[in-house]
Amino acid sequence: MSVTAVVGAQWGDEGKGRVVDWLAQRADMVIRFQGGDNAGHTVINDHGTFKLHMVPSGVFNPDTACVVGTGCVVNPDNLLVELAEVEAAGVSTANLWISNRAHLVMPYHPRLDGLQERALSAGRRIGTTKRGIGPAYTDKAARRGIRVGDLLRPAWLRERLERALGHANDLLARYGEEPDDLAALLATCARWAEAIGPRIVDTHPLVESAVRGGKHVLLEGQLGVMRDLDWGIYPYVTSSNPTAAYAPAGAGIPATAITDVIGVVKAYSTSVGGGPFTCELHDEVGQRLRDVGNEYGATTGRPRRCGWFDGVAIRYAAWLNGFTGLAVTKLDVLDDFESIQICTGYLLDGETIAHVPDTFDQERCTPVYETWPGWRTPTVEARRWDDLPKLARAFLHRISELAGVPIRFVSVGAERAQLVVLDPLT
Repeated sequence: MSVTAVVGAQWGDEGKGRVVDWLAQRADMVIRFQGGDNAGHTVINDHGTFKLHMVPSGVFNPDTACVVGTGCVVNPDNLLVELAEVEAAGVSTANLWISNRAHLVMPYHPRLDGLQERALSAGRRIGTTKRGIGPAYTDKAARRGIRVGDLLRPAWLRERLERALGHANDLLARYGEEPDDLAALLATCARWAEAIGPRIVDTHPLVESAVRGGKHVLLEGQLGVMRDLDWGIYPYVTSSNPTAAYAPAGAGIPATAITDVIGVVKAYSTSVGGGPFTCELHDEVGQRLRDVGNEYGATTGRPRRCGWFDGVAIRYAAWLNGFTGLAVTKLDVLDDFESIQICTGYLLDGETIAHVPDTFDQERCTPVYETWPGWRTPTVEARRWDDLPKLARAFLHRISELAGVPIRFVSVGAERAQLVVLDPLT
């Protein structure tokens, strides 16, 4: 049995899609276990360049079953657009299934998302993508959510939707907005049922059979630990749990089934959205990282906040997730830097700390750096550890040391083949 969770070790946008895409070439099943289409995984392979928001990154392997898991929230309209883009590239999506227990992002959810974000003061906005993910998870927690399987039960759907819509319309009225119409929503749901109905299944037997049968299963997370609802920079967080601890619940497997947890981490730090970001650079170096790394959000196109590698955050992420290995991405972005810095501690009220404090204190922290020489040599052609420049290997050793976790993969470019594999997870 081999069950590997692939999760973000920073603020999201670490390059999880390219790692899952590579691992999926020998996987029997890939399961998205949480989140919605509010964040994208960019995948570049022989089929082209894709920004996957809801479709599991294993879709490019025709022998891999792809599951949108119970822990996800699904906007069928956006999912259908994404499926059409993948299919237009000649990729079959016949093996993609949606859990009947996943929740729907209803049309009123993005409306509420935008209104709620706009109501916050400028300095306290979450930075939501306004895709309706937060309101959908709110309804789920309040037990008035609409589940994907409800689309196949019209009478039950109407009953559930009447209750949920009453609450949504009350909220819309508070913002002076027009209410949503029940008949129109039911018509939308009927269209969704026709379009994705054949993909809606009880994924429990499917997943259990794969795990018990010793298949290679990948659990694909969205965003990263610093955006986790419980352990991230609350309230500047997503509305689900991207950590490996939630992966079994969102996918529908026992926690003991996970054999590996791969933390994906960039060789520097990036973040999209509000909240504290201790290592953020507001100078020409930060802009250089953004330009060289093409650091713009896959979903919104917003420029990402950029900074040096945060060793405090990776230690925190490694503990919370129980990483068995790291996949370091975008090492090549640092190829031309004369010197590189690594944050090894935070200065808070005159004291150096080596842990991530709660949000209030994070906002008052400043980074403590150590400086490393750059290697000033291209790494994009490296395919073995020994192909990497000695100074680059020393930098990676320091990342591994700070995390307390071995490095298993090093990405030196966006293409699938541009990967140094130290341990293929056999």
